[in-house]
Order: sequence, then structure tokens, then C-alpha cells
Amino acid sequence: MVRDTMSPSRVVVVVTTGCHLCDAATAVVSEVCADIDVSWERQQLAELDGARQDAWREYVPVVLIDGAVHDIFRVDRQRLRDALTR
Repeated sequence: MVRDTMSPSRVVVVVTTGCHLCDAATAVVSEVCADIDVSWERQQLAELDGARQDAWREYVPVVLIDGAVHDIFRVDRQRLRDALTR
């Protein structure tokens, strides 16, 4: 998988406008990250470089933890929490 080393946030959610799965994913990420005091950010797919757009276009939302793909499409709350607290 593609690794993103550009972001200072621990968790990044790659989203696209008008995507209901993206809205649901960011809600879960926001809640979990707030509970355990982890930084996160949302990045628009259209604002990424061409290689990352090509890699993730069919998979948004894409959740990255420390630059590595953690989840695509849907985010499991407990799995995310476990990954961030290991």
C-alpha cells in the first residue's frame, strides 16, 4: 500500500465531497481520536498528488495511521482504538 509521510497528524482520513461513507468514517475517527487524545485530520482526495489520487480513488474513505492504510470504506471503532493504543 501507498505510505503517506506528508502529514503531521497521526491519523488521516482521505475523503471526497458528497460521500456518505466519508462522513461516517470521519465521525468515528473524530470520536475515537478525541477519546484518546490523538491528532487527526481530513484530507480531500482532489488535493492529493496524482499517485495517491490514483491509488485511493476507488477506496475512499481511506484511513491512514502513521502513514499506513488502516481501513477503507468503513471504520471499525474498536479496531481503530486498539490500533491507536498499542
